[in-house]
Amino acid sequence: MKFGIVVFPGSNCDHDAYYSVTGNLGYSAEYLWHKDTTIPKDIDCIILPGGFSYGDYLRCGAIARFSPLMNEVIKFANNGGYIIGICNGFQILTESGLLPGTLLRNENLKFICKDVFLKVENNSTPFTNKFKSDSIIRIPIAHGEGNYYADDSTVEKLENENQIVFRYTNEKGVADKSFNPNGSINNIAGIISSNGRILGMMPHPERYCDDLLGCSDGTSVFHSIANNFIK
Repeated sequence: MKFGIVVFPGSNCDHDAYYSVTGNLGYSAEYLWHKDTTIPKDIDCIILPGGFSYGDYLRCGAIARFSPLMNEVIKFANNGGYIIGICNGFQILTESGLLPGTLLRNENLKFICKDVFLKVENNSTPFTNKFKSDSIIRIPIAHGEGNYYADDSTVEKLENENQIVFRYTNEKGVADKSFNPNGSINNIAGIISSNGRILGMMPHPERYCDDLLGCSDGTSVFHSIANNFIK
C-alpha cells in the first residue's frame, strides 16, 4: 500500500499527511510535486492535502486545478484510482469536476479551527470500511471556505445514492444546524464520487492519527483505504 501526496505551492498539510500514513500507520508514501507530469505506477491512493494552494487566489483550489499534475490525477481517477481530498484538497476536487458542488465561505465569514464531531453516514465505502455503522468520531477542522453547497437535484442525488459519507453532528450524532460549523448544506462534511473511489472531506483525519494528540479517530480513514489492497 503506497500513498502519493501531492504538494502544491501553499500546501501546509502535506507533511502532516506523510507523517500520519508513514510514521503513525506504517504505510509507504511519496511526495508528488505539482509540476510533475507522471504519477508513479506503484501509487495506490492519491492524497490532495489541506493548505492554501497558490495562496487561494481567485477561489480555493481554482488555480491548483490547472497544475500539470492534476491532468494526471484526473486520468488516475478516470482509470478507477483512489483519491482523498482533505480540506483544500476537497476544494480542488470540486474545482476539477471530480466531485459535484462547491465550497463557499463559512457562513459566519470567519476562519474556524476546532474539533468537531462527525457521523459516519456510510461505512461501506473504500474510505470508511473500518468504521462501525453510524460511528461518531472527533476530527479537527481548519478552514475559511468549508461551506459545502450544491443545487437541489445534486444534493438529492447525494442523499439518495448514499454519497454523503460524513455529516457534522454533536457527540450523540444529532445533525442539527447548531452543530454545523460552516453552514454546509444538510450538515455535509464529506462526500464520495458516484463510483465510490474519490472522497472529499473538509475535516482533517490526518491530524488525529496519533494517541499523543489525545485522539486517533482519523486512523480508520487510512486503514480503510489500505484495506482495499489487502489480498
